[in-house]
Amino acid sequence: MLKEIVTAVESYFRAHQFIKRHKLWKWIFIPGLLYMILFVAGMILFLDSSNTAVNYLSRVIGVERWLQKQSNALLSFLFVMGQIMIRLVLLFFYFSLFKYLFLIIGSPVFAYLSEKTEAILEGRDFPFSFKQLLKDIIRGIRLALRNALWQTVYVVSLLILSFVPVVGWIVPVISVFIECYYYGFSMLDYSCERHKMSPSASIEFIGKHKGLAIGNGLVFYVMHAVPFLGWVLAPAYAVIAATLSLYYQNKEV
Repeated sequence: MLKEIVTAVESYFRAHQFIKRHKLWKWIFIPGLLYMILFVAGMILFLDSSNTAVNYLSRVIGVERWLQKQSNALLSFLFVMGQIMIRLVLLFFYFSLFKYLFLIIGSPVFAYLSEKTEAILEGRDFPFSFKQLLKDIIRGIRLALRNALWQTVYVVSLLILSFVPVVGWIVPVISVFIECYYYGFSMLDYSCERHKMSPSASIEFIGKHKGLAIGNGLVFYVMHAVPFLGWVLAPAYAVIAATLSLYYQNKEV
């Protein structure tokens, strides 16, 4: 798995060179600007709603009043840490829902960009096929909804676990890897579909190559540490990097 994660990370550097060489910038900035606008709006909404949700839970459960009566520094520390973990898990959950919304909206561009990347790699013409593009879009939407359902199940379970003192502190780390895996999964599936893999075959294949999915999603989220530019570049870089990682992975086999 570690080797595949490294391959996925390296593919982002290959993607940058690939984009420059073949002048694909318009396909980077068009979805990227839309993503940035939605991302900023989504984060503003999240900060407001998450504060409301956590404060409401605290009042309903009555934890703060109970802690004031106990006057115990250790219990107060555990409560503060618990609040932080819950907020982080809520952040990942909210971000995953936002991510799937964008995957559905951006699926036409992602499907086209992935197919164009592979056509260039194989040195063949790229005849536009609306029928094929429509199939890619429908499959991408179905898979995004399927992944959203499973990820919600995992995240809700982790949210419950985050209430457990100390043990719950590792929950955000697990949430990060789940988030990375499912995003990378969606990016890799565009290539799997073109190779005539059924959805079940694609799920099995990517399940055997989790490192490629995790590595792709990991760099995607790291790019968010660079405000604005990283947000604009991340989505399209991810789909091109996923296509390249599978291409070179298959060449090595």
